[in-house]
Amino acid sequence: MLRSMTAYASAECATPLGVLSCELRSVNHRYLELSPRLPEELRAIESVLRERVATRLTRGKVDVGLRLRAQGDAAGRLELNEALLGQLADAALRLRAHFPSLATDFVALMEFEGVRVKPELDQAALQQAALDVLERALDDMVATRSREGERLGVSLAERLDGIERTVLQVRGWMPEIRAALRARLEQRLADLRQPADPGRLEQELVLQISRIDVDEELDRLAAHVAEARRILRLPDAVGRRLDFLMQEFNREANTLASKSVDQRTTQAAVELKVLIEQMREQVQNIE
Repeated sequence: MLRSMTAYASAECATPLGVLSCELRSVNHRYLELSPRLPEELRAIESVLRERVATRLTRGKVDVGLRLRAQGDAAGRLELNEALLGQLADAALRLRAHFPSLATDFVALMEFEGVRVKPELDQAALQQAALDVLERALDDMVATRSREGERLGVSLAERLDGIERTVLQVRGWMPEIRAALRARLEQRLADLRQPADPGRLEQELVLQISRIDVDEELDRLAAHVAEARRILRLPDAVGRRLDFLMQEFNREANTLASKSVDQRTTQAAVELKVLIEQMREQVQNIE
């Protein structure tokens, strides 16, 4: 099943400390590259988080954000360590004799270690909640990637059909193109003042036809179409395989263009290149 590498997903849950939310954003990338952003309370689960994501996603640049927002009582309650504040006040009075201009900054005081009493934290429960909400976000992301992958698959199949039709057209034109080449060569030789050796004529004809022979390129293009369709049906991540196959498609289209001696095959080669480039751009976004 095809999956896109571009997606967004989110999930959240309520905890005693507030609302815990998880956001996932991914774009195309050659490998899996994770950029986690975690609150201080959840730094310890970063390695586990990376493992969980890697089991569900194989490619893409993925931003993983966990956020803990205090709400309700957790957001409005401010508890202070009164004993510590008393000690700090006593110290300030003692020091004032030596430092008459001594002033206390309230914000700085609140940041002093131990002044604010944090609610008792069940670290294990919070970490488990974070991993659970991560899994829900991953479920959403995988589903989103799969839906977008289905659309990419339809688009790729249409381009493959177009390549197949073009290959069949060129095959149908080749006998006429070879006959026209023979006629032109015979006419040129007939215009010579001295009659041409029949054996020499055949040798030259074989040489010219071999130079424009594209049967091998057409066969390989047909084989690449069949291989691409097989890959599209695989259940695994197939982006790298398709990316390599696009290079093979392009090689055959270039050779076809270089051998063209007819306007129709030249135009067909251009059409093939357009279809292949469209596929290549879409393949870049497939996991």
